[in-house]
Amino acid sequence: MSATNLDISTETFKRAALVKAAGRIDSSNAAQFDTALKDVLAAGHENIVLDLSQITYMSSAGLRAIVAAHRECAKKKGALVLAAPSERVSEVLSLAGLDSIFTVYDDVTAAVGSF
Repeated sequence: MSATNLDISTETFKRAALVKAAGRIDSSNAAQFDTALKDVLAAGHENIVLDLSQITYMSSAGLRAIVAAHRECAKKKGALVLAAPSERVSEVLSLAGLDSIFTVYDDVTAAVGSF
């Protein structure tokens, strides 16, 4: 994986879907990230755990995708939670004033177990 690539994988658990993203989320691939989140929602999952521990950069386009998915989960009476966001992602969320709207867990196990 080069520094500009984004790898996304999805795993389904009993009560939640886990979306793991690794690499950079920027204007060149934010649509791919947004589509992956929308696909999980379209598959009927209202609870999403987003593992952002391997994200090295997140643009505002990536933040928009997360906020949009968060809203869709809420409409379905579910939730989108973050698992182990990287230091870079945590900084971006804080600077954008979004850190207070997301529930953040230290690791994936705790996040998936919260549902």
